[in-house]
Amino acid sequence: MTPLLLTDGYKVDHRRQYPDGTTLVYSNWTPRKSRIDGVNEVVFFGLQYFIKKYILEDFERYFFAKPKAEVLQQYSRRINNYLGENNVGTEHIAALHDLGYIPMVFKAVPEGASVPIRVPMFTMYNTLPEFFWLTNYFETLLSNVVWLPCNSATIAKEYRRILDKYAGETSSVPEFVQWQAHDFSMRGMAGIDASLISSAAHLLSFTGTDTIPAIDFLEQYYNADSDSELVGGSVPATEHSVMCMGTTEGEYETFKRLITEVYPKGIVSIVSDTWDLWKVLTDYLPRLKAEITGRDGKVVVRPDSGNPVDILCGDLDGKTEEERKGVVELLWDVFGGSTNNKGYKELIPQIGAIYGDSITLDRATQICERLKQKGFASTNVVLGIGSFTYQYNTRDTFGFAMKATYGEVNGEGREIFKDPVTDDGTKKSAKGMMKITHENGAYQLHDQASWEEEQKGELKEVFRDGKLLIDQSLSEIRERIAGKR
Repeated sequence: MTPLLLTDGYKVDHRRQYPDGTTLVYSNWTPRKSRIDGVNEVVFFGLQYFIKKYILEDFERYFFAKPKAEVLQQYSRRINNYLGENNVGTEHIAALHDLGYIPMVFKAVPEGASVPIRVPMFTMYNTLPEFFWLTNYFETLLSNVVWLPCNSATIAKEYRRILDKYAGETSSVPEFVQWQAHDFSMRGMAGIDASLISSAAHLLSFTGTDTIPAIDFLEQYYNADSDSELVGGSVPATEHSVMCMGTTEGEYETFKRLITEVYPKGIVSIVSDTWDLWKVLTDYLPRLKAEITGRDGKVVVRPDSGNPVDILCGDLDGKTEEERKGVVELLWDVFGGSTNNKGYKELIPQIGAIYGDSITLDRATQICERLKQKGFASTNVVLGIGSFTYQYNTRDTFGFAMKATYGEVNGEGREIFKDPVTDDGTKKSAKGMMKITHENGAYQLHDQASWEEEQKGELKEVFRDGKLLIDQSLSEIRERIAGKR
């Protein structure tokens, strides 16, 4: 369908509701609050995808390249059936089709930048006076597309911060952290689009993913090249159906066949809690010790049920010795390893563990801290990050909103704002045009700017009148996330 129908119904007649003589609407996209403790900056990611996919690809394919009569008929049929008798009209739609491009400017901070709460990430306004209605017409579509990648990029960066901290304190291989949080979220996300933009956001901070199409997404929209750079990767891994098909009585033989015949070398991850995790750790693996230690590669044990903190690190209140020790200590008992120069134990390179169910930021912290208290390096385990992390969020997680703060009517500028008396301050908007500066390592908002001031600062034009002006790459965004740009 025409992208002009990808909007809330109340938007379609705002053109006639603005004051007569309105020629410009200037709006911004801002995270207004944080519902995640300790996270006060939000990573900006996703606008370039929005511009390429919707403004350039979809508008060209489903609007400008279509016969005008077909576009107008589709639009009028939908609006008339939807609203009944109305005066929305199609003259403005016809005029946009005749123009042949989207007459807008988008100005933004660089993608991958961390932006403080209440500081705009980007602004937008129309460049031709008769299309003033377009600016906020885009609000619904923009909001629908952009909040999720910003959320997921921010949460992924927080995982990276936690894992980097503990690896720095306890591990001899802190660079392993890039693989330590592995994206398992695709099956639990709200559709393919959500999977792609969220998993792409995860890959800004990590390289481990099971969401294959996120790699294609980053190649198509963020200039990645998996032939020349590591965009994302994974390893062979089993699922419960594989283990079940081998039967309970044959589970040991299944482990042995996987380790010695199917994957005689390289990394293989084997789900290990189909029936009795503790039996796997204290019976099967000791019997396979010679085969495992003699392999050129790593066998990764994957528990998948229970409280991940207790399963990996041990539960002091557990009923059995195995429950009290947990996976990592039981692996150490069988395979051993070495104590690094920081004083923490690291398992031999041929064995490891991954837990991929119900991981959260809090649980990731607890796992690393509990391992540290037990004398183990945090990098002995990998954490599978799923939809429990990436789907259990909304636009309100960081209070995202697109609001108009400036307009022009009959050639006169108007600084506009909202400040509801019944609100707690969250919905109080900035006023007027925006200038963003970068001072003392952080972005800062200066509102009520003049046009001259608005031209300066950190907001750069990324799109104007149908043309993408800045085309950022995955590699530069990753560098920015890591604080290297």
